[in-house]
Amino acid sequence: MAAPPDPRILSAQVIFDRLGFGPGVIDGAKGASFTKALRGYQEAKGLSVTGQLDAATVKSFAPYRAMPTVINIKLNDQILEGPFVGPLPEKESDQAKMKSLGYADAAEKIAERYHTTKATLIALNKPGAKLTSGAIIKVPNVIPPKQDFADSLSPAWRKTLWTLNVGSDQPAGAKVVVDKSDGVLRVLDGAGKLVAQFPATMGSGHDPLPIGDWKIQGAAYNPPFHYNPELFWDADSKDQKALLPPGPNGPVGVVWLDLDKKHYGIHGTPHPENIGRTESHGCIRLTNWDAARLATMVKPGTPATFQE
Repeated sequence: MAAPPDPRILSAQVIFDRLGFGPGVIDGAKGASFTKALRGYQEAKGLSVTGQLDAATVKSFAPYRAMPTVINIKLNDQILEGPFVGPLPEKESDQAKMKSLGYADAAEKIAERYHTTKATLIALNKPGAKLTSGAIIKVPNVIPPKQDFADSLSPAWRKTLWTLNVGSDQPAGAKVVVDKSDGVLRVLDGAGKLVAQFPATMGSGHDPLPIGDWKIQGAAYNPPFHYNPELFWDADSKDQKALLPPGPNGPVGVVWLDLDKKHYGIHGTPHPENIGRTESHGCIRLTNWDAARLATMVKPGTPATFQE
């Protein structure tokens, strides 16, 4: 049985998440993504970058202590809205036959909405807690203070941002820096100050991160995925090209930020718990909520530097 969430770590994770220093999934465990978030937060706050919850860092949490780490929420039909598709088939050809690559079940959707895992939800509640309309459950407190998105955004994308608890008051990003050695994507403002940071999966031995200076060309929200086996070294030789429907469990998640390097982009993932632990096919992979958050910070033409 997994260890129960450490309240001290859980509290710090919630603070980091709300301030834009993504700790990965919020699970109350001190892993690599938590340490990356801690270091980014310390840098942005002008603290000594120790990667530890030292006294100075804990003291800096004082302005956020009034905010509860865990809150009770009442489930409703909007939160529980499907359709839920169950476990996805492994083969892309079978996924292409589906209407959407949506959440498997309500528990998966709720876990992603509150930036956590099914296991953490069970730990915060009772193992047999009912996920039905009207039920009250405990979740990490990642609900943003504002979600006043522009009407120019499509209703479907605004709904996705609401589902993922992405706030509308994000800082403007003037530059994105992807650092291979640190395993993070950093967002800098016009003065070069670090204003957000997210853990990332980037490249592999077969498809290394494309080092260099690029630009974000635009965003595709809730995109379908054009599966071309010729671009995947690990594809089955019998695979055929296929158009996979959109959905949070699609290969690129809820958003694709296109780069001016062909076939490369920054995107979401169906497996947020694996960020920084697995390899990608050269692209930059973030949790769906971090990718959606980044999409609200940048615009076409935003420079993106990829470095060792």
